[in-house]
Order: sequence, then structure tokens, then C-alpha cells
Amino acid sequence: MNNNTNAPSFGFAGYHPAVGLVYFSLTLGFTMFSMNPICLGMSCLGALSYCICLRGRKAARFCLMAVLPMMLLAALVNPAFNHEGITVLTYLPDGNPLTLESILYGLASALMLAAALLWFVCVSEVMTSDKLIYLFGQIIPALSLVLSMTLRFIPQLKARFAAAAEAQRGLGRPDGGGLRNKLRNAARIFSIVLTWSLEGALATADSMKSRGYGLPGRSAYSIWQIGGRDGGMLAWLGFCGVYTFSGMLSGGLYWRWFPSVKWAEPGVFQYSFYLVYLALCLTPAIIDFMEGREWKRSKSAV
Repeated sequence: MNNNTNAPSFGFAGYHPAVGLVYFSLTLGFTMFSMNPICLGMSCLGALSYCICLRGRKAARFCLMAVLPMMLLAALVNPAFNHEGITVLTYLPDGNPLTLESILYGLASALMLAAALLWFVCVSEVMTSDKLIYLFGQIIPALSLVLSMTLRFIPQLKARFAAAAEAQRGLGRPDGGGLRNKLRNAARIFSIVLTWSLEGALATADSMKSRGYGLPGRSAYSIWQIGGRDGGMLAWLGFCGVYTFSGMLSGGLYWRWFPSVKWAEPGVFQYSFYLVYLALCLTPAIIDFMEGREWKRSKSAV
């Protein structure tokens, strides 16, 4: 059980920070260094499932507003610049061929971008600033502080924009009207938020400096301890990572796009690699689902 009262203790987020670091390193690494469309689809499914567990309806709205347009853009742009492949479908107005392989490769690239983006959303929800400082504070204190500030920058900036806009409306400065009035009001809010953020960054730097952060020999209080549950999860992640990596090295997950599409012949070992990787991608969503169902069952029993 996670002993940190500030971080979420439910589901996968309640594990030791090292568990989250290992898990997201594995999933992001396999996602960004493999162009196997089956693996990319599994990664996208796992990331989307866990993102929905963490953010609910916000995740679905994010997918429709950001992820889906990005996927369409990547799928459309790649065939316009990549003309490799032996299956020519037609010729573009500039004379370059439009190949089936380039279209399929563009779709695979769109899957990879979507999966990576969704995994990073999950990282920002699970790997909070206190976890990053705990993991890297003693090794690379400056980088851990920069990472923690970067991960919270976007949500903090959105909250400050909303607060500044509400304050401006309270002062009798509506954000409606003509285009000139909207631009003036937006510039005013942006100036407020920028000044606010800079002051906050300076205050954080002064606060950490006054506490001796990063000085040699400075002790740190640890609020996390690796228990049996964390050890079991690390063992499971290690098995999945080693097994999937061995599948990549042995050619069991081989996939070639150019000059023609070619993949490893299906077999028992190939299917086992895919099953293990799918289990790895769905691990946090399954844990959250099972613990949520257990929580509802215990509430109904009271």
C-alpha cells in the first residue's frame, strides 16, 4: 500500500514510484522503437484504456479533439512525402508515385504518435512531481526539479488562464465583443498568466535553494517503501519486458514496410510474444478495473 497521502493511492497509481517508472519506460520504449502495427495497436489500446480509467470522459474528449486529428494529419502527410514501395496506386500531380506501402506506413506512424501521446497523458497523471523528486532527487536533483515543474506546467497554466479570465470578467471586462476587443483581452490575460508563472518559478527556485536542495550530503526523507505487492509487480514487468524484447531480437515481432510489406511467419512463439505484450499494455487498466470493482463491492456490503 502506498504510504504517500498526497499522491493517489488507488489502483496502479498507488504502487511504488519505481513501478510506474519501469512500466512507462517499457511501454514508451516499445511504442517508439517498434513499427509493428499489431504492437502499436495493442499499445494504443492499453494507453487509451488506462487514460479512460484515469480521466473518464475527459479522455474521450481529448481523443476526439487532439489525438484523432493528429492521427489523420500523420496518415495524410506521410504518403505525400514518402514515395517508397513497389505497389504504385497512382501518381500525384507533381509526378511522384502514391504507393500502398507509404499509406500503410503513414497509418502505422499515426498509431505510434497516438499511443505515445496517450501514454504521456497517463505519465502526467501517475508520475506526480513528488514521485519524480523522490526518484531522481538524490541522483540528478536539477533534472528532477525541472521534470516535476514541466509535468505540472500545462495543467497549472490552464488553471491560471481560467482564474485570470474569471477575474477579468469580475472587473467588468467581458471577453466578447469585436475581434479587436477579444485580442486585447486575450493579450491582457496572457500577460497576467506569464507574469504569474514567472513569479511562481522564481519563488520555487528560491524555496528549493533555501532548503538546500541538491547540495552534497543533504539527507532526504523517504515516504515510500517497496512492499511485497510492489516487488511482485516489478517481477511481472521485468518478465514482460524481457520476453517482449527477446521477441524483437529473435525476429518474432519482425515487420517490414519497404519496399514491400513483410512480417514474421505466425507461430506459437509469435503469438506468445503478442499475448505477453498485450498483457503488459493492459496491466494498469486491469488493476484499476479490479480494484474499482472490489471497492464498489465493499461499499455495497456496508
